[in-house]
Parts: sequence; structure tokens; C-alpha cells
Amino acid sequence: MKPLTKVLIANRGEIALRVHRACQEMGIKTVAVHSTADASAMHVRLADESVCIGPPPARESYLNMAAILSAAHITGAEAIHPGYGFLSENADFAEMVEAHGLAFIGPKPEHIRTMGDKIAAKDTMRRLGVPLVPGSAGALASVEEAFAVAKEIGYPVLIKAAAGGGGRGMKVARAEEQLEEAYRTARGEAKAAFGNDEVYLEKYLDRPRHIEMQVLSDAHGNVVHFGERDCSLQRRHQKLVEEAGSPALTAAERDALGERVTAALRGMGYRNAGTLEFLWQDGQFCFIEMNTRLQVEHPVTEMVCGVDLVREQIRVAAGETLGYDQSAITFSGHAIECRITAEDPDTFAPSPGKVTTFHAPGGLGVRVDSALYSGYSVPPHYDSLVAKLVVHGATREQAIARMRRCLSEMVVDGIKTTIPLHQRIMADPEFAKGDYTIHWLERFVAKS
Repeated sequence: MKPLTKVLIANRGEIALRVHRACQEMGIKTVAVHSTADASAMHVRLADESVCIGPPPARESYLNMAAILSAAHITGAEAIHPGYGFLSENADFAEMVEAHGLAFIGPKPEHIRTMGDKIAAKDTMRRLGVPLVPGSAGALASVEEAFAVAKEIGYPVLIKAAAGGGGRGMKVARAEEQLEEAYRTARGEAKAAFGNDEVYLEKYLDRPRHIEMQVLSDAHGNVVHFGERDCSLQRRHQKLVEEAGSPALTAAERDALGERVTAALRGMGYRNAGTLEFLWQDGQFCFIEMNTRLQVEHPVTEMVCGVDLVREQIRVAAGETLGYDQSAITFSGHAIECRITAEDPDTFAPSPGKVTTFHAPGGLGVRVDSALYSGYSVPPHYDSLVAKLVVHGATREQAIARMRRCLSEMVVDGIKTTIPLHQRIMADPEFAKGDYTIHWLERFVAKS
């Protein structure tokens, strides 16, 4: 394939702007698509071309495959970058893009489909030698099977939706008498949220960390990893703070996991960027899922590796080889990302509205990924993420100090944001020690 000259960005907000910037630096023209609610959005204002694809509801605009493909054709785009969320992990969309002669800047449709099914994903990783959380071999056929598996592996156990995500369709049973209700409730939630009531069972780890590994593969069999991210600071299974690397891992543990992960991706014949997510406890890694797209938290990896992951995605989609091997990837210092959302910092109630003043912090080792500007109105129709504040330091201690300084400088007036919550987290002595699990933030929010 020849290098791409025009890319349509099938997303909105800060990630659409992020992709636009990478394209501009590569000399690639961009096409922004937008709903009527986003007509004045920053990615629309900066793109070379823009096309309105529908009214505010996402299902009628950013999830409207036909409208997006039509926009690509009328503008002469050669490829589509889906960002994250929306259609980024929709295998049918990826197939449609390729069937229309366009490059999909992401994995192969079959890998999106396989990894989108939690049971198929675990079966694939088991076959490729990646460690898993103990549990059922596949979907549970009955509540009786759930009881049998739980008895074998021991309580507590977790019932999870096969097609799930974001904590929906997940229920914990700490004892035998709780299992039947957890099973039935999880199935009901899974059916309502995903149209699929299949669930599976796994051991519930009581104090794990959430560790994920960033990988990138080309279409020529080359695979590299870019180290781990610690995403353990979560509220209701939604990440709020991410770090690279993890305060809990040694370089030897990172290398060992990286070798196993890259071998698995090579065995799959995977293409483009992806992230494998693990629960880590007592030195043991257990695979939970794979995200076949760019992650929200990719900037912390870029900060410690010095690699533009979006640029690499585009190069791979154009058929280029990576041009380097694992030995070329080095890790420097420590990076932290705070997700700033348009929510009340105490109640987490959404807070859309007009931003009267926006001031981003700056200085050495500081990055702000945001589509905000003074006078912009945050619409109520989409995800509440409005900015990602990312810092890099020579050490974790320096990165925390830098983040504290940046949070005190950042100004977003007119709406409520979670900046005060992040300030409390960065000032907490337990966070400073780095000794936290995926349950830490829930307790922190409850007591603060």
C-alpha cells in the first residue's frame, strides 16, 4: 500500500483531536465527522474538512455506520480511524470499512470479534499460554454448573457477562447462599445491557491491581510491547488515574509479561494496537480481557517510551513495517494521567454546560489532551471526559509533585469537574506509597 493522504476520524472530543494532530504531523489531511451538537467542537474547527452525520444522539450520528462511510466516500478519505469507544471495537463496522475499499486503522475484524467475546478471548489466551483467573471454561450452562465450579475453586467468586464491560453484568458471591441470586441478576443485567445473557464465573481476587500491557503489531509478523500501565484507581470499574509503569512491578516482571504477551499476539497474527488487561496479585498475572483499540490512557505510555502510538497505528494500517524490534523500546521515568470529567467531584452527577474559562497548565513534562476552550459548551449527550492531564517525571515522586502543581494551575470555570477529587488523591499518603488495589479508590471516595 502507498502512504495514506486523507483519514476520516470517526469520533469526537479529545481523541478526535489527538488523531487529527498525529495526521497533521504526518502530512495527512483529516476529515471530521460530527453531530449537530458538536458543530463548534475543536476537532471540527481544526480538521481540513468536516461532515455533519446526524443529530445529537450517538446512535443517530457517531454510531451511524452508513453515514460515516458515506462521509468517507464523498470526501475521498482512504482510511478511517475509530478512536476509542463508539465503533472502535465493532467488528461489523471494521468489515464494512474494508469492504468499501478503505483502510481500517485498527485490528482485523476477526480479532475484534474474538476479543469482544470475553469467553472466546479467554479461550484464545489459554491456548496461547497466557495465564488466566481460575474459573469456568466457558459460558455457564446453568446455575447448577455455577455451583459446581464455585465449589471447585472456592469462594468468593465473580459472575461476569460474556459480552460485558464497564462493570455491567458483574456480581460477586462471597458465599454459597449468595451465588444463585448473583447468577440470575448478572444474567438479567447482561441481557438488558448487551442483548446477550451469557455469563461465566471466575475466582474473585480480594486485593488485586489492574495491570495492562500495550502492544503493537504490523501485518508482517513484527510485535513489540511498550510496557505496563497500572490502572487500579477505579470507581465502579471506571478508571480515574493511570500510571506508567506500575509502582508494584519490577523490570523483570514487566519483561516476563511482555515476552508472554508478544508471543501470544504473534501467534494470533494480530495487527495494529491492542492492550491486554490483567489482574495482578501476589506476583501472579491473570488475563481478564483484551481491548482491540487505542486506550484512553495511552498518553502515559507515550510519555515514558517517547513513541507516538497513533502515528504507529496509521503507519501499520498503511501496510508499513514497524521498522524496529523490542530492543529499541526503552523506558524513561514515570508518567501519571488524571482523567478530568465534567462531573461533581463529590456526587459524580454530570455537569454539562458552557465553559466560561479554560486554562491548561504547562511546563516541563506536562501534557493536556483536551478539546475544551473558553466559550465551548459541553454537551449532555456523550461521555463526561473533558480533559486528560498527563505528567512525566524522572521518578514517581517527581511526577506526583508535578501533577499536584498542574492540578492547582488548571482552570475550568462554568461547569463542575473532578479536579478537586484528583487533588485529594495526589495529596493522600497512601497513594504516595503506591500500595493500592482496585478497591482503594471506592473506599477513598467514601471516606473523603
